[in-house]
Amino acid sequence: MVDTINSNYTEQKKQNDHLAKNRLMGLAEGLYDQFIDEIVPNVAISSRTKNNIEYSNESDVWVYGDKETQRTAKTVKGAFQLLKTVHSIDFLVKNHLAQDRGSTLRELYYISENWDIAKFREQAESNRLIEDLEIITALQREYFHMRPEEDGATMFGPIRIREETKRGSRIIHCQEDIGESGYQIPFNVENIEFLDHDAKFIIAIETGGMYARLIENGFDEKYNAILVHLKGQPARSTRRLIKRMNEELGIPVVVFTDGDPWSYRIFASVAYGAIKSAHLSEFMATPAAKFIGVQPTDIVEYELSTDKLTDKDVDALRSELTDPRFASDYWKEQIGLQLSIKKKAEQQAFAGKGLDFVTDTYLPNRLSEMDII
Repeated sequence: MVDTINSNYTEQKKQNDHLAKNRLMGLAEGLYDQFIDEIVPNVAISSRTKNNIEYSNESDVWVYGDKETQRTAKTVKGAFQLLKTVHSIDFLVKNHLAQDRGSTLRELYYISENWDIAKFREQAESNRLIEDLEIITALQREYFHMRPEEDGATMFGPIRIREETKRGSRIIHCQEDIGESGYQIPFNVENIEFLDHDAKFIIAIETGGMYARLIENGFDEKYNAILVHLKGQPARSTRRLIKRMNEELGIPVVVFTDGDPWSYRIFASVAYGAIKSAHLSEFMATPAAKFIGVQPTDIVEYELSTDKLTDKDVDALRSELTDPRFASDYWKEQIGLQLSIKKKAEQQAFAGKGLDFVTDTYLPNRLSEMDII
């Protein structure tokens, strides 16, 4: 059985590597053909701006529209961008895919120091180039064996999984076989197979303090909940795993964050996708996810301890009123109220009502309102 699983994993990996190589080489060959045909080399790519975000009725997420920008050798800057693109493709194909190796985004930046005039001036430049390759090839960077810098987030709850690694297969129950810190989510969650679960819902939690509070209070056991620690703005692997559990297992998802504009964007990235990675929204976003709180109405109703909104907070809230991801009447009402009261609150403000208030009163009440329990 284990040999069969490992064989399937190896075969799937070969197929993914072959697909990635073909698409990367196809881009390089296209630029070469333009040279041969005496056409100034150029590549069209979707414009990554808020004005180019549109709603997809087919997938219920926000994706890039039809606006494009050109990477062209007509300018010195454009020629350098294409040169760096070709060097990156060469490295990814010959070192990553051919040798079954991988690098972080940071390592790619340092590796480029050996590329003479094609080296990256800063890491942000190499990061953008990998995003460009994702958009052009319609593949995620994991297909290129690119790893993220950040550590994986964690989850804790009644689900049993099988994870495939280079060192073999392992079966893990995410309550019984781990410590209270939870199961660490790997950077490539396509290597995870869901075996069975008893979960009624998934609750994605912004802060480590609240994640630990729910575990200590036994919230996962009492309500058969899978707890996912987002660690602030969630990593791509975290968003992808949440989407897979929601779609493949039919488990509802709620998102629990602080009550401020930056945290609302954390919810939006889980539910609808982030602007700079809208090309991956259909792969990572969970449009069925619901926002549980902290709502501005909660701040008023529960008289939570608060901080005053800063000028940047106010600007961010006003910006969200024009963000298509917050176009619903619900968000207009909540943001309007927050601008009116000029206050924000953290998740842990519920501790002012007692350490058990959030798990015994607030969350059960909200989950009942949302028809989750």
